[in-house]
Amino acid sequence: MIGYLAMLDVPRELVRHLARLLAAQRRRLGTRRRTRALTCYYQALMILAWFRKAEDTALLGAGFGIARATAYRYIAEGIAVLAAQHPDLHDALRRAAAEGWAFVILDGKLFDSDRLAETATSVKGKTIDAWYSGKHRDFGANIQAVMRPDGLPIWTADALPGHLHDLSCARELGVTAALNWAGAELDLPTLADAGYEGAGHGIKTPTRQPSDGKPLSVANRTVNRLLRGLRWQGERGFAMLTGRWKTLQYNTISPTRIGDIVAAALHLTPHTLRISLPTRSSMRSPQ
Repeated sequence: MIGYLAMLDVPRELVRHLARLLAAQRRRLGTRRRTRALTCYYQALMILAWFRKAEDTALLGAGFGIARATAYRYIAEGIAVLAAQHPDLHDALRRAAAEGWAFVILDGKLFDSDRLAETATSVKGKTIDAWYSGKHRDFGANIQAVMRPDGLPIWTADALPGHLHDLSCARELGVTAALNWAGAELDLPTLADAGYEGAGHGIKTPTRQPSDGKPLSVANRTVNRLLRGLRWQGERGFAMLTGRWKTLQYNTISPTRIGDIVAAALHLTPHTLRISLPTRSSMRSPQ
């Protein structure tokens, strides 16, 4: 193999931040000094290179002078350390309300992954692939996320099998209950697409087209248009994660671990993005 020089476009402060988290983890584990193949700084650098560039783990480890098994272990440790910084949903909603945001946005995404030989029983009683999404016609994990109106994700959920509907995932994980609580207690409603219809009073969804083919009323069409106009920018949240951290674009690991990787990316993202925030007066809560 031939080594070469490369640049990693992340702030040096982020490398140092992750190195401090890794150092704290080593102290908790009682790791003796100079017994690791890499220092905390270089381990952090390797982990960020894996997140940012999605390079082959064995080759990435070779570039840092460590064995393949060690590289996998170091990256797994980094994912766990970053995912441990993941906020509680209620805390994230309280912070959004305290910062003055008028609403949050709920959305779901299928994160591509290798298929998993796991089956489930459909609502029709048939045996199906648990991690296959008929909607997307692909294998992966369903991840629910809550975003601020400017698009920055503030919370992501654990991974659930791809065959599940967004609303089913949100209910199973307690997301709808938390968002309804935020709407009632914090005056912080949630905007979502039509797939979350029936999620509760705190979650605003568009009115569906009548099944008899009649057109929607002017009032309903107006509300739908307003919801789309407010919701579109928040839907940038997943694009921020997958566009910045290329390892999220496709995974060869078990889909059950994708939730931790997304949670780790969630913690990294604010350190690397400089978002021009819209004025909050233009983001009034829909009635």
